Amino acid sequence: MSKKQRKEAFYVQDEETVLSSLETSKKGLTTAEAKQRLADYGHNELDEDEKRSIFAKFMDQFKDLMIIILLVAAVLSVITEGMEGLTDAIIILVVVVLNAAFGVYQEGQAEAAIEALKSMSSPLARVRRDGHVTEVDSKDLVPGDVVLLEAGDVVPADMRLLEAASLKIEEAALTGESVPVEKDLTAEIAEDAGIGDRLNMAYQNSNVTYGRGMGVVTNTGMFTEVGHIAGMLANADETDTPLKQNLNQLSKVLTYLVVAIAIITFIVGVFVRNEPPLKGLMTAVALAVAAIPEGLPAIVTVVLSLGTQTLAKRKSIVRKLPAVETLGSTEIIASDKTGTLTMNQMTVEKLYYSGQLADANDDIDVNNMALRVMNFANDSKLDVTGKLLGDPTETALVQYGLDHNFDIRDVLKEEPRVAELPFDSDRKLMSTIHKLDQSKYLVAVKGAPDQLLKRITQIEENGSVRPITEDDKKTILETNKSLAKQALRVLMMAYKYEDQIPTLETEIVENNLIFAGLVGMIDPERPEAADAVRVAKEAGIRPIMITGDHQDTAEAIAKRLGIIDDDGIDHVFTGAELNELSDEEFQKVFKQYSVYARVSPEHKVRIVKAWQNEGKVVAMTGDGVNDAPSLKTADIGIGMGITGTEVSKGASDMVLADDNFATIIVAVEEGRKVFSNIQKSIQYLLSANMAEVFTIFFATLFGWDVLEPVHLLWINLVTDTLPAIALGVEPAEPGVMKHKPRGRKSSFFSGGVMGAILYQGLLQTLLVLGVYGWALLYPEHSAMRDVHEDALTMAFATLGLIQLVHAYNVKSVYQSVFKVGLFRNKLFNWSIPLAFIILMVTIVVPGFNKFFHVAHLSVTQWLAVVTGSLLMLVIVEVVKAVQRALGQDQKAI
Repeated sequence: MSKKQRKEAFYVQDEETVLSSLETSKKGLTTAEAKQRLADYGHNELDEDEKRSIFAKFMDQFKDLMIIILLVAAVLSVITEGMEGLTDAIIILVVVVLNAAFGVYQEGQAEAAIEALKSMSSPLARVRRDGHVTEVDSKDLVPGDVVLLEAGDVVPADMRLLEAASLKIEEAALTGESVPVEKDLTAEIAEDAGIGDRLNMAYQNSNVTYGRGMGVVTNTGMFTEVGHIAGMLANADETDTPLKQNLNQLSKVLTYLVVAIAIITFIVGVFVRNEPPLKGLMTAVALAVAAIPEGLPAIVTVVLSLGTQTLAKRKSIVRKLPAVETLGSTEIIASDKTGTLTMNQMTVEKLYYSGQLADANDDIDVNNMALRVMNFANDSKLDVTGKLLGDPTETALVQYGLDHNFDIRDVLKEEPRVAELPFDSDRKLMSTIHKLDQSKYLVAVKGAPDQLLKRITQIEENGSVRPITEDDKKTILETNKSLAKQALRVLMMAYKYEDQIPTLETEIVENNLIFAGLVGMIDPERPEAADAVRVAKEAGIRPIMITGDHQDTAEAIAKRLGIIDDDGIDHVFTGAELNELSDEEFQKVFKQYSVYARVSPEHKVRIVKAWQNEGKVVAMTGDGVNDAPSLKTADIGIGMGITGTEVSKGASDMVLADDNFATIIVAVEEGRKVFSNIQKSIQYLLSANMAEVFTIFFATLFGWDVLEPVHLLWINLVTDTLPAIALGVEPAEPGVMKHKPRGRKSSFFSGGVMGAILYQGLLQTLLVLGVYGWALLYPEHSAMRDVHEDALTMAFATLGLIQLVHAYNVKSVYQSVFKVGLFRNKLFNWSIPLAFIILMVTIVVPGFNKFFHVAHLSVTQWLAVVTGSLLMLVIVEVVKAVQRALGQDQKAI
């Protein structure tokens, strides 16, 4: 076992202390020392979980209570009903095995998260070993190694920086910050500083975008920040989805129901009707088996699968089936900012020149000096495909130029760069010198406003240049402050002309400059995000922003999106403030905040769990490595398909193919529809099964032989399955996104469904027994036929037909079927006639009726059957009208 590495706050230690603590020097380790440490600490790679066999995964699928009940039912069917029960048992087993196989497939997909983390590591690193620079495999790095970094490198391990020359590192995947971090070895850093504020550290899997540096490796493998996230991801508790919780609840209810029916039936048969105990037991078991909707798992799977297909067409890729339904119950959408609510692309938004503030879309002259300087003092490149390469801030400036017909590539052919002063973190300026003609040179300077304004002596205004005044400077500073308050990153542009190339010293090149303008940039919100936030709020969903970015930036974007109001109240909570609170203290105050800034992966998980502790269903969106643990902890994790890392996609339940926050709202609507349709299928199946069970139960009390086992089996196969599947694809009822989320506490029986199941099941029972009793009282048969055969046939036909009619009732719990639409569902329009034809074949076609022990009926008898069946629709419509008049439909929302 490898030695445990120390998780020290190296960022608050000075260089000497860090090197001493790691027992190394700037010359690096010797090969022998590195070899020994590799043996002590292990390779610089992430741990791999022990692989479970497919068989083990397959067997795990049978631990669900509903599955166990179905398996027991299958065994009892064979024991009590012989060959007829074997058919039922085979159907049950096929359903169970198919569900288990699908579950194994889904689990295999989810295991991609840790594998994706492993694949992100840099293959080679430049290291000082034995006093000289050499390249080694990054997995062989050890604490104490001295690593060299330059633009384009992927940081191979966590390290304390020892040198940083204009070094910028893009850490968005770890911190969520939208722009590269400029490293600063002189900054004073607090011990509780978050990853994004540790300016003298570099972290594994972040990208060097500018400059160069050198650092000493502090941690490797699972002890790096990425390793820490991988550990959290591997150990994160899988949250049961509301669907799984509801199915477990349904399983328990059915278990109690089955046991109660079996016991009561046995007692009545043996002690009331004096049946032999064995016959009473067989009758009780047969009824218990009839009470189980064996097609329910398959129907739920079919409904969810159809939902995934619909979502895929609308840019949402579902990785785990229950996620479709979970979306519908979502009460909190906790969203990352960068790349999810915003474009993850720095963009020019405001430009200030000649005393005027202009929007980025406003026209600008190609000879405008602010436009020229921002493009000249710039190291961005365009590749052969036209893609911009370089620091995101600088590429934004070049893109602004391209959008306004200023192509720097063409201009540089006429006015080439002949000298430069690169950006330096001390002076915070960058200057380039361009040859205009034989005797004239342009010096273009851009940089931090507070630093550059000190070096300006003149100002350009409407094409003319004059000395700058104190009032000018005051106006410029006020404009800069105003732009900064809007969370814009502001740069200043200045210039001057020289007769010859000046000496390349800052005091000579970057002095006596002419003010050209200010440019304000931001990673802007996605165009459709604000509307999506509005729709979410209308649907009773609370959007929350959780980001590693700066507080001011997060607050500005949140206000622009409508997540928080511009009311002067502090709506933002920072990671540093969160560190000061225990979980119990945080639980008391977290509801008042909708924006969290400068947070770490642990903070994100704490925030998600705080809402879950309140019983809320939480959806979490994200695209970075740092989002993976919270994506896995949330009830539904939503990854970004385009900008998202493979890690975040692997930890997600659903991936947005277009990275569009608005697509989440579309998915929520689909999720609400899916849950409603599963409710309809369950209402239909359970009320139908209840009718079957109660019909036999009460007939047994009366001493009637109403239905045979083959009749129940056929009705379960035909009139149960087809309509139930068709109900699963019903269009959404009007106003589905105007209702509050049903939340975690609701179930398949909420919203009036349980009451509907009970009264509709009993109503079917009364109508079937009524038709059966009518047949006995008014027989129509010759001396060659038995009155009981006619009555049994009429009961069988009525039970089958009444369930097909009842399918129309279930289209809505409270609304009239004529309002929700009789023919909106194409599958439903085909399934009901098809089921009717199959049912009629068993009665009308010669040969089939003998197999099913039924007889041909007269016109009068068919009229009684049809009348009894249609009464089901009429009576339920009357009940619904009364319920609506009493306002029960509004109470159920």
